[in-house]
Amino acid sequence: MKKSYSDISTALIHGGISGDERTGAVNIPIYQTSTYEQISLGKHTGYEYSRTGNPTREALEVLIAELEGGKAGFAFASGMAAITAVLSLFHSGDKIIISSNVYGGTFRVLEKIFKNFGIQYSIEDTTDISALEKSITTEVKALYIESPANPLMTVTDLKAIADLTKKHHILSIVDNTFMTPYLQRPIELGIDIVLHSATKYLGGHSDLIAGLVVVNSKELAEQMAFIQNATGGILQPFDSFLLIRGIKTLSVRLDRHVENAVKIANHLLHHLGVERVYYPGLKEFPGYETNKKQARNGGAMLSFELKDNYDIKLFFKNLKLVALAESLGGVESLVCHPASMTHASIPYEIRQKIGITESLIRLSAGIENVDEIIADLEGAIKAARID
Repeated sequence: MKKSYSDISTALIHGGISGDERTGAVNIPIYQTSTYEQISLGKHTGYEYSRTGNPTREALEVLIAELEGGKAGFAFASGMAAITAVLSLFHSGDKIIISSNVYGGTFRVLEKIFKNFGIQYSIEDTTDISALEKSITTEVKALYIESPANPLMTVTDLKAIADLTKKHHILSIVDNTFMTPYLQRPIELGIDIVLHSATKYLGGHSDLIAGLVVVNSKELAEQMAFIQNATGGILQPFDSFLLIRGIKTLSVRLDRHVENAVKIANHLLHHLGVERVYYPGLKEFPGYETNKKQARNGGAMLSFELKDNYDIKLFFKNLKLVALAESLGGVESLVCHPASMTHASIPYEIRQKIGITESLIRLSAGIENVDEIIADLEGAIKAARID
């Protein structure tokens, strides 16, 4: 059946390879198989072995490529597997510049794994394009950006990054986990590679682990296909099916997530016990205008710091509805302590320098009744006061 749609909300449901021509099933089947019978020696149906290709995974990969506006998509067993595959594009002696606050796992894999193979990195303020350009030496082969960045929600001008990398003939890589293609489409702004921890908003229900990569060229697609097959960190058929199912409701979920996040951020902004709020949807936030230019809205992630006369441990202890847990992007509200959880692998000195303090709290706004979320935060903040 010929597809006819123009809005991404419809594409989320009908994009990619949907349904099953043989039976008329409206959902892609789960091809739970490791191998495929060949027609004859040297002749097959397009599938030989499920590490190399699986119809359920392929449907997901075609879908995410379409949603991001890229040439090809690739599904991996986790967000870190996706990041590892992308970093495998580089060689000994290459250098990668990363944003000053990125997910701790990204830092860890660069510092503890890829550094062993001679791939170097430096941490730079990617919001200052002029200063950033001065840090690009002949060894630099890529800029790796999160926008908004985890956990301080720092916003980088993605179009400026794309222009800068093209000028210097290097790759631009954007982790789009916080925004998803529903809220932000980096490839349309000129970015070369987009990454997702699909565990988060794309899955949306805290019930799977997955990573996705989308590339903007045939050359990168061929390289990524080789790396995916050669290293084998592929997403399994059942999880691919679950992820397709999760993506179908992304727009309605994120609309509610964002609506709640805006109300929570504005409430915390005027709270006497809160020192600072980090949320790109606030006009007071430094990256507001840049984010408004490149994204649909401020997203559903925010961070905040309590004032000195509040005990952060008491805050976490007294939450009743919002869960203290790793991860984000599920239907339930979650909080974490970046300094000891998501970013614990980053050395203390670096955390302090970039602003990931011991008092920083990260909140993933869920889709519960927002008044109940706010009431829970209020109760925990009140209980945390120590003077």
